[in-house]
Parts: sequence; C-alpha cells; structure tokens
Amino acid sequence: MAILSSLRRRSAAISVAAVAGATAVGVCLAVSSASAGTLSGSLYRDPSSAVVRWVAANPGDSRTAVIRDKIASQPQARWFANFNPSTVQSEVSGFIGAANAAQQIPVLAVYEIPNRDCGGASAGGAPDLNQYQTWVSNFARGLGNQTVIIILETDSLALLTCLSSAEINARNEAISTATRTIKSANPNAKVYLDGGHSTWNSAGETANRLRAAGVQYADGFFTNVSNYNSTSSEANFGRAVISALNGMGISGKRQVIDTSRNGGASGDWCGDDNTDRRIGQYPTTNTGDANIDAYLWVKPPGEADGCRFTAGSFQPDLAFSLANGAPNPPTTTPPTTTPPPTTTPPTTTPPTTTPPTTPPPNTTPPAGDGCYASIAVNQWAGGFTASVTVTAGKSDINGWTVTVPLPGGAVTSAWNAQVSGTSGTVGFTNVSYNGRVLGRQSTNFGFQGTGTGPGVLADCVTS
Repeated sequence: MAILSSLRRRSAAISVAAVAGATAVGVCLAVSSASAGTLSGSLYRDPSSAVVRWVAANPGDSRTAVIRDKIASQPQARWFANFNPSTVQSEVSGFIGAANAAQQIPVLAVYEIPNRDCGGASAGGAPDLNQYQTWVSNFARGLGNQTVIIILETDSLALLTCLSSAEINARNEAISTATRTIKSANPNAKVYLDGGHSTWNSAGETANRLRAAGVQYADGFFTNVSNYNSTSSEANFGRAVISALNGMGISGKRQVIDTSRNGGASGDWCGDDNTDRRIGQYPTTNTGDANIDAYLWVKPPGEADGCRFTAGSFQPDLAFSLANGAPNPPTTTPPTTTPPPTTTPPTTTPPTTTPPTTPPPNTTPPAGDGCYASIAVNQWAGGFTASVTVTAGKSDINGWTVTVPLPGGAVTSAWNAQVSGTSGTVGFTNVSYNGRVLGRQSTNFGFQGTGTGPGVLADCVTS
C-alpha cells in the first residue's frame, strides 16, 4: 500500500514490516526525565519497523552502521491504515502490550479516514464513515489504560480540496467522534489532530478547522508530518495556532512536531530525489517548551514519498542520506525492563499494518529447498486487502516470486513487493530489502484491490 503521499504539500509512508528483526544497536534510546509539556517518559521503539528489518537483513552493507545507529535505534510511529475491523483490536493490543512491558510510550498514527489523500497516491481508508467508526471503536478497545500517543488522521483537516461542504461537515463529526471514542476507551491516551504545517494553511484557518473537528476533546494538534520545515518555524506556527484557539475559548491545547527529516534544507515536500535533507531533533518528550508535548518521528525516515520510488517503500539510500552527517543521538540508558533486540526475526509476529481477517493457514514450509506462500484475505463489499507470508525451506533463499490467481478482482496497490499484472494471475517479486530469507524464516508483503480477493493458495518460486 502506498501510504502517505501528497497532492503537492507533503508526503509520508506507512512502515510495512511484517516481522521483528532488530539488530543490536550501538546507541540507546533517549530517556526523558522531564518535559515542559504534559508528557514525560521514554518513547517506544518499534522492533518491527522497516528500517530495523533492513538493518537485520543487511549487516554487511556499507550504509548499515549509519542507518542502524541514527535511525533504527530511534522510536518511530507505527501506522494503522488498513481496513481490518475484525483484527485491529488484537493488533493494537499486541503493540501496546509490548510498549507497556518496556515501560515506554507508544506512538500510533491512525490513517483510515474515507477519501484520504483526496484520491492521491495514498487513496483508501474505510469504505464509508459508518464503517470508519466501527474500525475506530475496535481500534480503541486495544489501547489499554496507560499513556499512548495517537496521531489522528494526517492531512484530514489540512487537505480538504476534494470535499464538498457536506462532506467536510461529516468528516469533522467523524474525527470528533473518533477522538471521544479513543478518550473514552483510554483516558490516558493523548490524541492530536491534524494541524498541517507552517507553510500550508494560516494559523487562523488551521485553528478554525481544528475547532470544527473537535480539538476541544483532544490534547492538541500535530504539525510537519513528512515535511521539512524547521522546528523553530513549526513551534512559532504552533504558538500562533494555540493563540487563535485561546481566542475561541479553547485552552490548554499543545503541539507535537514531526522532526523526522527537518534537520537540513527545506523546500519542495517530496524528498525522494533530495540529498540535502537530514533527520532533525531526535524523538523525545523532553522538549523544553511548554507548548510542545513531544518531538516525534511520525514519518519513518528512509521511506519514500512516491515521487521517484513507490510511496511507503523503504529506500536505504534515502535513509543513509538523511542520517549521514547528522549528529549522534543521545546515549542514555533505556529502562532495564526493555526486551533486548534479536537478530533473528520470529516467524509468528503478524504484519504491522496489514493484519488479515483470519490468521494464515497453519502450513509448514517445504521440506527441502525453495519457498512457500500463504495468504490471508480481508474482504469487504467492493474490495479487499491481502497479506502474504513467504516462508523459506530448509535453506536460505536470495529472491522469490509469488503468483496469485485473482480471477474476480484487480490489484490497485502493493507494499513490500513489485507487481506484474493487475488481474488474472498476478506476480509479486521481492524488493531489494526482503529478497533474502533465512531457512525456515518468513517475510511478508501485501496488496489491496477491488472486487473479489484471491483464495488462500499461491505459488512461490525462488529467483
């Protein structure tokens, strides 16, 4: 799935990593001892992110050390963007449980609003607003009762050009209801709404949109997701938005800023071809600013915008460009309860962003060499998503192709694989970072489409 690109202003991507595979890093997570805002504590590092998985699979690459130490070592948001109402609760619960066990604060980016991205490269979301609320309710039930950070619907308020007045009103009501649903399920959830960024809409217009979408029920707003505006510019913009909200009688709201790639030059939003970008402030809740709750990496560094590469795909050259020359992160020690990373990806971890409606069939890998593929499908009226698990036989494989019969539907997007064809028999081939699979281990890819999804059978051959 190509998530999150833009019509003109910004882009972001979901990290679609199916299995944990962390390589031990030489730099520890920063632990915040105090915060000027309302948050205090260490942010959770997702052991299933695409960059962690790439580092684990490429220990000998010349770029690995820099990417490992300056990007993979850091906490980033996990995106929830597939319409999977029957499984989202368990997916969220598993992620939250791991963060709670580590005594750290998880960051979850919800990207499910219907007609997201105004039909751009990241089009999709729930089929309609009623089903959206069902999904949100199930999502909220997995949040537990400890502190979590929710980035609710990037671009949902800053990008409204494709919606009619009635559709804008309906979206505002949906976001307000989603905020209250999340807060009701977990009163300790910190929910932030879309504030665009400092070079998009004015502070006054942003405040008006936030008010219409129920920011009074939220903790504040987020800005600069996938963009390059400096932290100081975003902080000034945030103060202006907060001032405008105060003038409307809405007080106590704070800002979080995406600093994942704002440490270099600013300019055009699309970073696929830029080499003058740098990661910015490392993620922390210790901002030193009473108006700012956290600096976060909402956009995973190294994931493409969709200009030159497929939106959402992890590109090591982009990651290396962002990290090379950037300062080293803090080296304070994380809590002793944090589970140590492992270099061998477990085979039972579900996909991070595309969990199926039902678990994949309990099948075994081939007895000899080669590979095996199993599919789990999430079907709804008019469309589907499919999660495919590729498992190696007794020996390592260095490339794979999976063919999937799709007689009643058509593929519209895919992630973690290159696609050949859209209907009939569709071929999916590994991308650069997931072709090598160790013996008896697995990797995952997924795709979305219209019509009827595939069955549970697929053929896998090695390259």
